[in-house]
Amino acid sequence: MKAQENFSVQLNLKTEPTDKIDFTETGIGISFSKKISSKSLITNTLEYSNLNVNYDLGSYESFENLDKLQLIKNKFEFSQEISNSTKLNFAVTPMFSFQENLGFSDFTLLGGFEIKQELNSKTTLSIGAARTSVFGNPKFLPSASLNYKVNDNANVLIGFPDSRISYSNNIRNKFSLNNSFNGSFYNLNIQNEIDKNAAKATLSQMTASFEYERNVDKNWFLNFKAGYDFDKKYKLTNSENHTVYDFNISNGYILGIGIKYKQ
Repeated sequence: MKAQENFSVQLNLKTEPTDKIDFTETGIGISFSKKISSKSLITNTLEYSNLNVNYDLGSYESFENLDKLQLIKNKFEFSQEISNSTKLNFAVTPMFSFQENLGFSDFTLLGGFEIKQELNSKTTLSIGAARTSVFGNPKFLPSASLNYKVNDNANVLIGFPDSRISYSNNIRNKFSLNNSFNGSFYNLNIQNEIDKNAAKATLSQMTASFEYERNVDKNWFLNFKAGYDFDKKYKLTNSENHTVYDFNISNGYILGIGIKYKQ
């Protein structure tokens, strides 16, 4: 049974300061995966995150009530081997993104599919499409990546929205250089006096980071992350996803720490 099931719980804290607005996010995720047959795997991940936004009152005094944004999402994934070299992955992600009062209007459905083709023993090509929020508001986007296993210790992934170079010098340490396009959106429950047409707050950026993960005990892992956000955008949009207010924030660094229990 243990060989067919995996369970993990992860806690994360991340801070992203800019020149006039500081973002601090805390989150928890619970993941469970089970092999239901020799060729089929299901994974379910439930996540909650709380984003605190600290404004420079001299510049954004009117946005004091827009300081807490919350997200609940459940990602269900199904993976099926079609042949020894081909695999299909499907994902459905129901999500609630809200400011204070959770309601059905805060519901959004994301998801996607992916085809993985093993080109040889070291190289895998992945192509797919997804409804995602990597650019802030949800939209359909293609995805593609090429994964190359350099050796037993090193791996290279090049693609969109994520790229990564990872290396392990032993079974306890893992180092990685990452580049990812990532974003989120939050439905607003409280009207702002600056623009009453605002329906969502959206965040997006391209993040380049260095991560270190340490297996401190049999089931416990610590993760440290440091990096920089490029092309960082924080906006208010209306119900048709048109920008009604742009905070014009600067780029900034990112620091994060996480702890995970896995079995």
